[in-house]
Amino acid sequence: MGPLAVLSEINFSMMGGESLSIVGPSGSGKSTLLYILGTLEPPSSGRILVNGNNPLELDNKGLAAFRNRQVGFMFQDHHLLPQCTVLENVIITTLVAPEGDDHPQRRALDLLEQVGLGNRVHHRPHELSGGEKQRVALARALVRRPQVILCDEPTGNLDHESAEVVSSLLLELHEKHQTILIVVTHNADLAARFSLKYKLRDTLLCPV
Repeated sequence: MGPLAVLSEINFSMMGGESLSIVGPSGSGKSTLLYILGTLEPPSSGRILVNGNNPLELDNKGLAAFRNRQVGFMFQDHHLLPQCTVLENVIITTLVAPEGDDHPQRRALDLLEQVGLGNRVHHRPHELSGGEKQRVALARALVRRPQVILCDEPTGNLDHESAEVVSSLLLELHEKHQTILIVVTHNADLAARFSLKYKLRDTLLCPV
């Protein structure tokens, strides 16, 4: 049996301030594409360019630094550390490589105010609702001021009301910070709110 092609002929470009939603059936490769874009998984061929540079050409240390500073991740599960407070969960990514990062705590507090959790900074994850946990995860994704935000089913575990709140905050903060936002989702309502809409099917990514 030969290699299994999951993705092929994927080719698109985006600028700061643009947002892209990707829909498609389960198993179509949406999450794989997102992980490749975030340099969590290497592609078998092709390249990714950010400001004209291919991060996949970096060594392991350089690649880790690129992810830490240039890419913000938000997943279906919030992945908050249960032993840490809300504030500590947001600033934890700034502790990995603190050089050149001024006032991360002040920025984290400001982001938590923006997502409506300014009064919950000393709470721990078990004291928060599902929607609140995802709002913490959103603040964490933005705290290093990354160019690119990648979200894998960010509302997948939320009820309708919480999903609407998180979706609106995600798009509002993307607009404010002029990031490149790419979201993989099964939520048709969320996907429809993006400026660019694509569907992944039979290994190909096509505009909707």
